[in-house]
Amino acid sequence: NDPLPWIAPALALIRDAVARGVPVIGHCLGGQLLAKALGARVESSPVREIGWGTVTLEPGAPAREWFGERADFLGFHWHGETFALPAGAVSLAASRWCRHQAFAIGPHLGLQCHIEMTARMVRIWTRGGSRELREHAGASVQQAARILAGLEARIERLNTLADRGYTRWLSGCRDAHG
Repeated sequence: NDPLPWIAPALALIRDAVARGVPVIGHCLGGQLLAKALGARVESSPVREIGWGTVTLEPGAPAREWFGERADFLGFHWHGETFALPAGAVSLAASRWCRHQAFAIGPHLGLQCHIEMTARMVRIWTRGGSRELREHAGASVQQAARILAGLEARIERLNTLADRGYTRWLSGCRDAHG
């Protein structure tokens, strides 16, 4: 929603890709841009969600197709805005603090949470976002020590989930291009 000069062209690019059947994937801001490009609202969340938190998958085949046979996963979060679901979207996941954590429309995947993280990325974000962590400390915002605790094991589990989601997304790319 920021009046930045690159947002309108990015939204146009996303709409064009969707119209051409080119699979689109968006994480956090990317998920918000995908939702907005497809006509949904993007607005401030009631609270910031930062750190590790349980993401609960919706029951049913669509969530299983993207994320496998699990009821939930520990996702990484760093956002203060969220999206509504675009028309025709299937909700895939939610968290305690954010009603829409993931949605799909055919081969397109929008995520509010981060499944793409590496340990290095988490360390960089935690270091660079230390002021934000202090200023917004609370139940939905974890502090650096808690975010970094058990990091390697958390990342390993997250990467397994990401592999499943990205494999599903790539199958849509292959289908789109023969």
